Order: sequence, then C-alpha cells, then structure tokens
Amino acid sequence: MNYRHAFHAGNFADCFKHALLVRLLRSLAAKPKPFRVLDTHAGTGGYDLDAPEAARTGEWERGILRLLDIESGPLADYAELMRAAGAPRTYPGSPAIIRSLLRAEDHLLACELQPEDHAALRARFRHDPQVSVHLRDGWEALRGLTPFPERRGLVLVDPPFEQDGEFERMAAGIALVAHRFRAAIQACWYPIKHRAPVRAFHQALRDGGTRDLIAVEIWLREPTDAQRLNGCGLLVANPPWHFAEEAGAILHEMLGLLGDREAGEGWSVTRVAEE
Repeated sequence: MNYRHAFHAGNFADCFKHALLVRLLRSLAAKPKPFRVLDTHAGTGGYDLDAPEAARTGEWERGILRLLDIESGPLADYAELMRAAGAPRTYPGSPAIIRSLLRAEDHLLACELQPEDHAALRARFRHDPQVSVHLRDGWEALRGLTPFPERRGLVLVDPPFEQDGEFERMAAGIALVAHRFRAAIQACWYPIKHRAPVRAFHQALRDGGTRDLIAVEIWLREPTDAQRLNGCGLLVANPPWHFAEEAGAILHEMLGLLGDREAGEGWSVTRVAEE
C-alpha cells in the first residue's frame, strides 16, 4: 500500500471522523460495564504537523486549526481532547484518541499491516497493558478478533480506500460483525468523491439484511468530481440512543467552520436500514 496518512493528518476528514468517534466512546463509557474497541486500520497513532509531509499539503490548516479555539458547544469535547494531545503541533490518530477515553477496565485492539506504521504504533503503546497492537490485516481481524469477551464495544473501520473493492469489503465486514457480534457499535469511514459508489454501498447493506444503520455525511462541495475527496461519511451500525441528533449538531457546527461556502456543500444524517 502506498497511502501515508502523515500527509493528511488533521484534515477535515479526520476532524469529522474523530469528533464522531469521541461521541461514540463517551456513550460506551456512560455505562459501568467494561468495553473493548477494535481499530482495524490504526496507522501510527500520532502525527507531527510540523513534519514535511503535513507542511506539503497544509490540509490540517483547513481542518483542526480552525477548531482548536472552540470551548463550548457540540465540538468542545473534541477540541479539548485535541489541545490536550498537542495540537496544533501534533495530531493524535484514532488509537491515541481511543486510548485517552478508556477507563481502567477497558481495552483497545489496534491493527496495522504496514510494517513501518506498525512499528511506530507498537513503540507508542509498548508499555501499555490496555492496548494490544497487531501486525494484522484489518479486514481479517473482523472475523479473528470478534466478538469481544466483554460482549460490548466499538469496531472502528477506517481503510485508506486506495484499492478497488473497498466498499464491497466494508459492506461484507459490516454484515459479518453484525452477525457475529450484534451488540457491537460499528463505525465505518468512507470517502465521498461521487455519489454513485456511496448509493451502491448503502444499497448493498440493505440487500445484505443488516439492520439499524445510519449514515452520517459531510461534503465541502458538490460531490461530482470522482478524482477529488469532496466529503466523507461514517456508517454507524447499532448507533447509541440519541447519537443521530448529536451527530447532526456536530456536523452543523463543523460545516460552518470548515466549509468555504462552496456550491453544494452540506451534511446529512440518514437512516440506511431500520432497527
């Protein structure tokens, strides 16, 4: 694989994904029973925004930098966590965000197949008994590491979408986990370049019979250019109570801060499959 997230860390897609991830983790932690999180495409766990890769694209300046001063409202929790993690000098990856919200009884399983990124991830958590790092294909881990012994938790699927068939793999993975581990919350990130692949993805989920699915989406311009990341979505299976309303409030504020008033920008929270 050629994808390197260091070029894109802290961009609008990260802000979108991680602000929603924080809400899902807060919902899990609101109940006393322990939970586990599986991060299938974990990356390195953190990124230097002063590094040449981040400077080359400057995507973080149009992303997390615009949100760091927030101290109230639906994005305040996320912004505070980012400041605590070192932004704007560094940006935490999803494993670091997840780890920051685990209680003493909770656990993280982090999978990364790229050898250099896996080595960095393992080094980051080498002394942490609550984090297990695996050199493992994330798609295979959906079968190999579920269900969790705690019988509750979150499965985060965030592939780079650099290979053909990722939407099909994601639809199959969602159906697999829903069958093996019905109680799990699943949060699956996907790009929005053009609408047609997203519509086909949602239809495949309905055809597969998976229940209780919502799609949370944001787009910074009309998604008509198949060569450009115009927006992104998070498909959430088994969403927590009131998550759809919370997500709408987050996206409303986020679009106002990250959008550049381009034609066709917007956000949506839609039900893909009924409970």
